[in-house]
Amino acid sequence: MREREEKGSTMKFYGYFRSSAAFRVRIAMNLKGISPDLAFIHLRRQEQTSPDYTRINPQQLVPTLVLDDGTALAQSLAILEYFEETHPEPPILPRDPAGRARVRSLAMIPACEIHPIQNLRVLGYLGKTYGQDEAGKQAWAQHWIDVGFTAYEASVAGHPKTGRFSHGDTPTIADMCLVPQVFNARRFGSDLAKYPTLMRIFDTCMAHPAFDRAQPSQQPDAEA
Repeated sequence: MREREEKGSTMKFYGYFRSSAAFRVRIAMNLKGISPDLAFIHLRRQEQTSPDYTRINPQQLVPTLVLDDGTALAQSLAILEYFEETHPEPPILPRDPAGRARVRSLAMIPACEIHPIQNLRVLGYLGKTYGQDEAGKQAWAQHWIDVGFTAYEASVAGHPKTGRFSHGDTPTIADMCLVPQVFNARRFGSDLAKYPTLMRIFDTCMAHPAFDRAQPSQQPDAEA
């Protein structure tokens, strides 16, 4: 577990450059100007299962945000909501209840319906327990990405609340959950041409510095 200190904060953020969930939170931190100390948990080396990290996050997942008072927050959506409540500007949720519900609903498509069933530990279990080779694991991942992205595309294409971003003309947590899943989909070779509105939103997001600086290749623990 490697660490890098950032001056001006005693919060600590545990992440991994390729983690989709950590990617979401990095976008929000960039957007809101939050700079915690950074610690890096290498998932492929199983550092998340170490006794020291398990004491911090019993789920053995990233990200984890440890607050100034030692409180540890797990799960990326919970951390995003915490940032919205403690650092309200710029907002990452709409002000109106219906808009907030729509954004949360969109965010949950990649965060709850795609990512959890095709992430690293699930694919590892498919291989170890059910004998799936790399081609089988890739087909599994592509299937669930396609199911989720088909729903996301239908939810934003032509919707009156869709703007430059998934909801309106400023980034929300929906975009923060969508963008990492597109990176993931590209790694699995998914056909993204089927989702023109989704990809138009993705391109808009990646032109924003907060999204660009959060991408995996720009992280201190990124591997060649």
